[in-house]
Amino acid sequence: MTTVRYMVEDVDAAVTFYTESLGFTLVESFGAPFARVEKDGLDLWLAGPSSSAARPMPDGGKPGPGGWNRIVVLTDDIERDVRGMKDAGVRFRNDVVRGPGGSQVVIEDPSGNPIELFQPREAT
Repeated sequence: MTTVRYMVEDVDAAVTFYTESLGFTLVESFGAPFARVEKDGLDLWLAGPSSSAARPMPDGGKPGPGGWNRIVVLTDDIERDVRGMKDAGVRFRNDVVRGPGGSQVVIEDPSGNPIELFQPREAT
């Protein structure tokens, strides 16, 4: 199992996004400060602004959402998923990019954290 922590602005909105848009399962929720969702061996911790993970660092920097490091969620039909997510109002950082290994697109959760949808190229 792999664990990743994402800082989020609204834990409830993040739980709804990950469970409804990406098929994660809610494992536990502590309301505003923190929730855990899981999918395919990925334990994703969603830490809100009132969580202990959001406390300022010694240099005064405050952890927050965003950036470019991201989790990758595999799909078997990226075009279908993109259509459905666009209809649901999901934010996209780019259009689908096709490369030698497959197709990918970067979306954002409600707090701006990136998630890559990736469809591997079919073996020939």
